[in-house]
Amino acid sequence: MVGKKSGKALLREEGLERTDNSLGLTSWPEVNPINQKNYYTEFLKRDDQILPYRLQQEERRNRMTTQAKNRDRELAQTGLDDVTAADAEVDLGDDVGLDDTTTSDQEQLGSKIIVIHPGSQNLRIGLANDSLPKTVPMCIARLWAKCESEDGDGEPRPKRLKTNDGSVAAPEKTFGPSFASEYTTMSAELKTYMRANKQRVLPNSKELVVNYNKRFEPETISEHNDPLRIDWTEIPAKPPPYFTGKEALRIPDYSNPRYKLHWPLQHGQYNEKDYDQKLHLFNDVTVIIEEAIKNQLGLRRKKEWGQYSCVFVVPDLYEREYITQTFEMVLRDMGFGRLAFIQESLAASYGAGYTITCVVDIGAQKTSICCVDDGMCVEDSRINLKYGGFDITETFLKMMLFDHFPYQEINLKRRYDFLLAEEIKSQYCNLKIEDVTVQPAEFHLRAPQQETRKYTFKFYDEKFLAPRGFFAPDIFENAPKMEGRRKIIQPSTNIYSGVPDDPISSAQSAIIHACLQLSGRDITNGDASIGDLPSTPLRQPPGLLQRLNEPNDRSSPAANSPAGDEEESTPAPGGDGNLKNGPNNSSAAFPDEVLPIAPLEHAILTSIMYGARNDERKMRDYLGGIMIIGGGSQIPMLDLFLEENLKKARPAHSKDVQVGAKPRDLDPQVVAWKGASVFGRIPSTDDLWIGRIEYDRLGARVLNNKVNWIW
Repeated sequence: MVGKKSGKALLREEGLERTDNSLGLTSWPEVNPINQKNYYTEFLKRDDQILPYRLQQEERRNRMTTQAKNRDRELAQTGLDDVTAADAEVDLGDDVGLDDTTTSDQEQLGSKIIVIHPGSQNLRIGLANDSLPKTVPMCIARLWAKCESEDGDGEPRPKRLKTNDGSVAAPEKTFGPSFASEYTTMSAELKTYMRANKQRVLPNSKELVVNYNKRFEPETISEHNDPLRIDWTEIPAKPPPYFTGKEALRIPDYSNPRYKLHWPLQHGQYNEKDYDQKLHLFNDVTVIIEEAIKNQLGLRRKKEWGQYSCVFVVPDLYEREYITQTFEMVLRDMGFGRLAFIQESLAASYGAGYTITCVVDIGAQKTSICCVDDGMCVEDSRINLKYGGFDITETFLKMMLFDHFPYQEINLKRRYDFLLAEEIKSQYCNLKIEDVTVQPAEFHLRAPQQETRKYTFKFYDEKFLAPRGFFAPDIFENAPKMEGRRKIIQPSTNIYSGVPDDPISSAQSAIIHACLQLSGRDITNGDASIGDLPSTPLRQPPGLLQRLNEPNDRSSPAANSPAGDEEESTPAPGGDGNLKNGPNNSSAAFPDEVLPIAPLEHAILTSIMYGARNDERKMRDYLGGIMIIGGGSQIPMLDLFLEENLKKARPAHSKDVQVGAKPRDLDPQVVAWKGASVFGRIPSTDDLWIGRIEYDRLGARVLNNKVNWIW
């Protein structure tokens, strides 16, 4: 009996059995499975895997190769056995100091670096080897239907109240009861202060000033008898589309055709109020800087700009949109070869030569405060206040108009009146208590197509009380400063979570939170409508200084979120917006809805306390190294008056408080620019330059590796 055959036997008989012929089923390589318990990767673990670092190494290697070839060529041509170290080129990519390079090397290096420091009112620009920068007004005049003084039905600035019949109210009532009450209170406090310092106070000083100013009539001077007459900008037969700088300020207001003056930067940020499209805003900034480079530096051929590098000074408490737009403007629109960023306070420390300091930068429309320690800005100490030198100018005019200033028609929207007001402020305003007496003064009004008028007037305490507004900001006109905010430029948001990621410091959050408390709204119940909060100045911060001394063990995260109070959880800026989680949460969630205003001495102490963080030694160092810079700091005796107020606000450290004099006898306006020029020439800056290749490949992402702060 034949047994049953298996399937393999049948396949073998039929020739269908599979045999091993050592041929794989596929030509793809087989990947062995990863051992999940023990695996390792080197992805982004070495510097040569990161593009910016790899490009630096390649550039350094190419430079060394070029130097070696030049050295061999020199040996072959001269027949020398060796070349001294002095004859060889200095490798700026190595770790050498600035003293190791010769003077000619430094000058040659600085001649190819352009330093740009834009501000709300002035642009300072120059080559890194220049002793001083060129100063250009940060404005542009464009062809328009109306000039700025004709906009808004011709409403002047400062704004005057009118009666029911449409006429202007009396000078004592022209600015409303709030200003009158604040001005009267400050005058009474000044008299008390003068009596305490044994200064003579005349009881009828105000009456003498008012009676003299009421009866004065101006004197007319013909144009050919005026040696200081102004050369106004002449408009050619074919009017150009725009003027920039000083030419724009010298255009007659009622020219034919009309030109409107635009200031693209206001209060240290983009001016969204006067623009309808952000493209026009960005274009105006670009045009102003390009015209300054062409006219002030003599670089008229834009093709040559690729051979130059640019150092750009940015605010301490910046907006990411401002940085990224500047990044694209410099490298894409202007075509510079390289770009490096530096913060204002850090640049000021370079310019003054301070290693540890508290920088107080009083500009035209904003005041920034920041502590600098060993070449780094302390993130939690950054404060940005929305007042400056222009607020002093406006307040000084309002006080003089209140006391029957003879030129009652003055209007800061008119260009010649704006220049006149700045001249009067710089000439008469000071904080010298011994000069508070009834004094005569004069000025010349020079308007286009009009004869010069000479005015004589008297003032008493206006020149002292106006700059004292830094310490009592209620007197300033703060309401219009938030108009148009976020109208065309939205805040930067995180691409993953969608929350705003603009940096905000702990000190700034404390200032904003104190403003929220003074607004009278309940921010602890979660029902506060932040959009309805007024722009409330901070006269006496309730509990601000006491709250700063509380211990805080929470470290500052990389997102620059403000540190909360003890035992309170504070989320990052732009979180869930729950106002119950701490005092800083409301200010962090809505930083654009509240105007940060505080007395200058309290803001400085807030910055120092958050910067020192209960370190007594650092607090003494910061208090003893306060440095005031900026155009608004040129008021005489401001440093001594500030030092006195700081000692009163902090009596426990009165021996440590010291406000430094002018650093290195430099103009306080150019200290930051001078420091940026030094920063551009030192060898350590090589790691911070951003080239065209990095911009083309990575865009703004390269800023994570190319700025000396947490981006």
